[in-house]
Amino acid sequence: MEIPVLVEPVASRGFRARSGEPLGLTAEGATREEALRKLRELVQSKVAGGELTLLEVGPFSHPWDRFVGKWSPDDPFIAEWEKEVEKYRREVDEDPNIP
Repeated sequence: MEIPVLVEPVASRGFRARSGEPLGLTAEGATREEALRKLRELVQSKVAGGELTLLEVGPFSHPWDRFVGKWSPDDPFIAEWEKEVEKYRREVDEDPNIP
């Protein structure tokens, strides 16, 4: 298993190695290698009694999903509305007084 780790110098104390979530562990050492070794030990200790796994959650449902696809593209009212929106956008894009 490989995890991303941030290694950074710590003023007058050596180095700090930090892992992200879901582990959220930090170790310090006099050298970069020592900080990484200590972090590796912490990670091994943390996952020894459990497991890292992925959890699938159902598809995302947005409250507005029920409105999607309600307008027929063949509806003359909708076609006219889309045409007017496009016309307005062109006017705004071409107007030099609008930033």
